[in-house]
Amino acid sequence: MNIAFLARAFCTFVILSSVPLAAQGLDVTDAYLRSSTPQSTSGAAFMSVTNHSGADDRLIGASADIAEKVEFHSHSSDANGVMRMGKIDGGINLESGETHVFERGGDHLMFMGLKQPLVQGDTVTVMLEFEKAGTVSVAVPVDHERRP
Repeated sequence: MNIAFLARAFCTFVILSSVPLAAQGLDVTDAYLRSSTPQSTSGAAFMSVTNHSGADDRLIGASADIAEKVEFHSHSSDANGVMRMGKIDGGINLESGETHVFERGGDHLMFMGLKQPLVQGDTVTVMLEFEKAGTVSVAVPVDHERRP
């Protein structure tokens, strides 16, 4: 057997074995991104993420080139009925067959340190990182007109 053939076969095996096959079982729908004003330094994305992979997973991170960082945040009401927003630590569990909804007034992806304005109609690539499925790229439209 030829050494060059074996080397190519080994490289192909390594590349193919590193592709997260479970990512095909994740479905992201109804995604959109908005900021409160064109001058805002932060924005929020909303979407539904459904796990059809047949195995439990966890959404552990997110990133986008347009922001310094992207975090998972949630709104909650304190004892006095005052709404507060805070970071969700540890990621978001997604059991097999489960849908997690990121929505206004609830859980959402917070884009902090925007590097450019969010322009109506633009599309932003958001990378969602899952514990088992790996990184999944999602095209998220900027939609300032959408209402909850």
